[in-house]
Amino acid sequence: MNQTSVYRTGSGMIFRVTLTEDGHLSVHILKEDAWETGPIGMVGLRRVKGTRRLTKEQVAVLVD
Repeated sequence: MNQTSVYRTGSGMIFRVTLTEDGHLSVHILKEDAWETGPIGMVGLRRVKGTRRLTKEQVAVLVD
């Protein structure tokens, strides 16, 4: 089962990181009203001060 977490940086950028069953990571950035593939290096932004993991309720109002 894939695991997806959604984050908001201190500057307001929203991105999601998906971890697949076989250990692969993918990153998508929310642009306007659609998710676009982002660079894998953005995974590290999860650890940057000011980046927050969004709750299920916050994610539910985003475009899917």
